[in-house]
Amino acid sequence: MRVSVVIPTYNEAQSIGLVLADIPASMVDQVLVVDSDSTDGTVQIARQTGAEVLHEPRRGYGRACLTGLAAVNAPDVVVFLDGDYSDRPAEMSRLLQPLREGTADIVIGSRLVGESVPGSMPWHAVVGNRLAARLIAVLSGVRLTDLGPFRAARYQALIGLGLQESTYGWPVEMILKGARRGLRITEVPVSYHPRIGCSKISGTLRGTIGAAWGIFSAILKHGFFDSSSKRGENV
Repeated sequence: MRVSVVIPTYNEAQSIGLVLADIPASMVDQVLVVDSDSTDGTVQIARQTGAEVLHEPRRGYGRACLTGLAAVNAPDVVVFLDGDYSDRPAEMSRLLQPLREGTADIVIGSRLVGESVPGSMPWHAVVGNRLAARLIAVLSGVRLTDLGPFRAARYQALIGLGLQESTYGWPVEMILKGARRGLRITEVPVSYHPRIGCSKISGTLRGTIGAAWGIFSAILKHGFFDSSSKRGENV
């Protein structure tokens, strides 16, 4: 099974070396770092560690993931993870196992059922993720506990979804469109640790509001409006 890893980064010089060193080389065929104009040496460290680096000047978590997805080298599976070392790449086998066994098409690493280090997720992030997961369950029937960034999916399945979201609504779009297409979506527990450096999301009010808006607007768009339009087309 050929595996490509996509890592969005923006000023992760303190952590990107640890992330890349922790990736199990025996399981992975390609590592892509998608960087959004870092100014702290992230790109240089990534290249020195042997990763391919793509420059994506357009900001947005989903945009970086889409850029990476468009550049992978024909893998069977694509793994996405953050560059801040809050997830542990060494646990990648947990996500890959259901895909290897043929029991899932998309696997989400849940930080809320795994072993999270105290303080790794602020309370508002925990509440927001649980609420978003419950809304997704109501709309799609897919029962998750978390919308964590550590995830793996079959490449062809992802390509077939026509993903477009450029913000933090991208993971939501993946799940809701995947459920509508009948993809098998599951979660596995992963550990979660305090990120290295300042969080661009939960570490600032602007980042928290922006992420929440991206997630919940995507739930409305792909959960309510897309479903309504599909029903209208079938009338």
